[in-house]
Amino acid sequence: MKQIKIISALCLAVAFLLPAAGSAQTNRQIRKNNKSDIKKEESLPEDTVFVMPQVDSVQVAFRKVAKRDLLGDVSALNLSQLLEKNYTTSTLENLDALLSGFNGNIWGMGGYLVLVDGIPRDINNIMPTEIDQISVLKGVNAVALYGSRAAKGVLYITTKRGGNYEQKVNVRANTGLNVPKSYPQFLGSAEYMTLYNEARRNDGLPDLYSQQTIYNYASGTNPYRYPNVDYYSSDYLRNSYGRNDLTAEISGGNNRTRYYTNLGYWSVGSLLNFGEAVKNSGANRFNIRGNIDVKLNKIISLNVDATASFYTGKGVNTDYWGSAATVRPYRFAPLIPISMIEPGDAASLAQANNSNNIINGGYLLGGSQLDQTNSFASIYAGGYNRNVSRQFQFNTGINFDLSSLMQGLSFKTMLAVDYSSAFNQSYNNTYSVYEAAWNNYAGVDQISGLTKYGIDARSGVQNVSGSAYRQTISFSGQFNYARTFKQKHNVTGSLLGYGFNISESAVYHATNNANLGLQLGYNYDHRYYADFSGAYVYSAKLPIANRGAFSPTLSLGWRISEEAFLKNSEMVDQLKVTASAGILNTDLDINNYNLYQGYFTYNDAAWYSWRDGGLVHTFDRRRGDNPNLKFPQRREINLGLEGSLYKNLINFTASAFFSQMRGNVVQPGVLYPSYLTTGFPVYSDIPYVNYDNDQRRGFDFGIRMNKRIGEVDWTLGVTGTYYDTKATKRAESYQFDYLNRTGKPLDALWGLQSMGFFTSNADIAASPAQSFGQVKPGDLKYKDQNGDGIIDTRDEVYLGKGGWMGAPMTLGVNLTAKWKNITLFVLGTGRYGAKAMKNSSYFWVDGEDKYSVVVRDRWTPETQATATYPRLTTASSDNNFRSSDFWLYSTNRFDLSKVQLSYQFPANLFGKGFVRELGIYASGMNLLTIAPEREILELNVNTSPQTRFYNLGVKALF
Repeated sequence: MKQIKIISALCLAVAFLLPAAGSAQTNRQIRKNNKSDIKKEESLPEDTVFVMPQVDSVQVAFRKVAKRDLLGDVSALNLSQLLEKNYTTSTLENLDALLSGFNGNIWGMGGYLVLVDGIPRDINNIMPTEIDQISVLKGVNAVALYGSRAAKGVLYITTKRGGNYEQKVNVRANTGLNVPKSYPQFLGSAEYMTLYNEARRNDGLPDLYSQQTIYNYASGTNPYRYPNVDYYSSDYLRNSYGRNDLTAEISGGNNRTRYYTNLGYWSVGSLLNFGEAVKNSGANRFNIRGNIDVKLNKIISLNVDATASFYTGKGVNTDYWGSAATVRPYRFAPLIPISMIEPGDAASLAQANNSNNIINGGYLLGGSQLDQTNSFASIYAGGYNRNVSRQFQFNTGINFDLSSLMQGLSFKTMLAVDYSSAFNQSYNNTYSVYEAAWNNYAGVDQISGLTKYGIDARSGVQNVSGSAYRQTISFSGQFNYARTFKQKHNVTGSLLGYGFNISESAVYHATNNANLGLQLGYNYDHRYYADFSGAYVYSAKLPIANRGAFSPTLSLGWRISEEAFLKNSEMVDQLKVTASAGILNTDLDINNYNLYQGYFTYNDAAWYSWRDGGLVHTFDRRRGDNPNLKFPQRREINLGLEGSLYKNLINFTASAFFSQMRGNVVQPGVLYPSYLTTGFPVYSDIPYVNYDNDQRRGFDFGIRMNKRIGEVDWTLGVTGTYYDTKATKRAESYQFDYLNRTGKPLDALWGLQSMGFFTSNADIAASPAQSFGQVKPGDLKYKDQNGDGIIDTRDEVYLGKGGWMGAPMTLGVNLTAKWKNITLFVLGTGRYGAKAMKNSSYFWVDGEDKYSVVVRDRWTPETQATATYPRLTTASSDNNFRSSDFWLYSTNRFDLSKVQLSYQFPANLFGKGFVRELGIYASGMNLLTIAPEREILELNVNTSPQTRFYNLGVKALF
């Protein structure tokens, strides 16, 4: 470990310090001797919500392509420019509103490949300030060269690099507050007891709490004897918590060496505001990146990139938010006041004074026999922990210009080695809690005795647990060819080998990807296009004979605006149509190795066959063989449209896709005779086969309009993504057709159809038999779909889409208004078409659960006409609390995700001073949600709350 740290430090020193100093010196020498070598820094492209004419080039697979020659199925965003008016704290924040085709996943497929500078890396380990461009590769032609692991799309991040300009230093500082949107609302002690008594009466049981007890808890006169604990009160939580960050970027270079360095730090606090959480709750992260490009001679150039990040998350040794959602408010008082102990109770006073944990000089830790450990005591005295993670990433590449051998020929290599590690450090203390015995003297409550549970002990030992590591080794080598013949015939080609290996702790088989790739492209005068991209992929998960397969794709394009009938059009500036199709072989959804092989397990004498005292030893068949198991295939056809109208007043792109995943690997018992599998003894001769098919289809679009009105420059951008999925083939054998998953969405929600509440015993007697337990008036009544007189799982029906791969319809709207040096940016996001179940413990309440406010609308004989919640019960309510349309709600929403107001100080204000540019801005995130079920969508249970974020920032160029 020590050696690794030393090597890392040396690498970082070389990567970050020497080039910056050397390049700065070189710049000074060049400025002195030959000013013509320093070019004026080129203006960077404007931010885009999709690929726009202002974008010079877009990163695609293994190369950059001029925007005008892009053949669809790719969306790109220049994040470096967007940050000038839209400060963001996370790489993926609001990308679904800025990139068409991306809604958190790509075209309804989960599991896209994240590449940072061509290397598979953790997207959470890169900050927005480090990023130049984000490309989303969606279609089969766009991702083919990356092989099997890219079959569900690629999100490609290109980091910033230096340029041929004088050294510049960009500094950005931000400070902000996270303010909770809402907290769960639970009943207080007295109301809980009242309704719990009602639940017992519903079950035919006597009341548990007397009216005097309920009154004592309701009065609030002694919260230590009659606690009414609100975990979300200001006694324990702050109104807000802060986040701060600071970033410095140093870049520059000349015609031989270019460099970019990024140093960043951020810290974030916590809502918890007592005990150990005050100083040991929150997180911080430091990162440093260096990217260097060197031209050694006319033939050879190279790049060396290195980055390191150091994350520390601090926390307490308890799940406070989980306790807040589950522990009933009257269970115990968090603190016991020493001042309320009877003066004559020497034993209790001595016990209190000898405690190792006297809180705020006058309180003991509260608890009970059932609550000997609890979140309050753990935060005050249970110690703390730190989650530590470190990541070091290094990659280098060498480029060879082989034009001396063949004009347009080059060779490029890349090698990357990444290491990450994580572990937990904790100090685990034990503690005592106390339960008070109370007396009342002349109306005054006093403690007449203390019962102690637990032992106070601080070991001082640091415990290390949860160690994990990850190593990624990636390599690629490629021959590239690009040449223009007779000024109109543009030919490109790439022949490449690419692979990576990801090893993780506690995972026996590493994640591998290895493939050969071929790209051949031609366009005539940038008017007619053809691009072939294919890969030969390999997978060790398949039988030896089927481990290799070829994935061919083809794209065609036609720039219609270059034709004579449109070339002089006053309306159409640019118009291009594209089409692509292909087949990708992938093992991405094959979840294990050797599934093609059958296997046996040895049963070591688990049962007797005869009454002779002899145990049976058997070999049990568990799976059949399938030597013909093959790659599942993604088969797809896409159409694209891109253009601009009225001298770039309106720019637009659109794509439509039809995709199938064929031959998904399953173990389909229904396709084989029943005698091939038994329950006891356990036996199965069913193999894994390529059988299930899925279908996805949809479209995405992006529109941007630019207009100057008076002295204000307006830009309006709209993006949208719609997708629909269907299970087109399934191995299933249901008795009734409506139960079939074939023909239904892949994210289908299934459940019973509610018909309201049972109103009386006569209503129950006249209804079908209930198989989910005894029902009473006030319980849910369901429709008997098959008419067999029994309500069971065979009456479940399709209820709606769950949106598990993102909402079926996503819309993004962004508006920019610039007046002189003031810029206003507004971003909104809409998500539509999905549903969800109210199935958390906040809504499904029975037994000894903590009651939320939803139970106030429970069914009673008096409220049966207006009730919206089933009757209360102290028993298990399997009939009521199961998936049904009663608990279904719409997740449709529109969010005002971002508003930022920026001001750039005039450049002439600083003259030739040290500061070249200065800007300030104020922003708000997650400001408003418009939705029919807003309260549910903004509610977090069992975890920290959702927040709104208000930020002030300053940026300067030196």
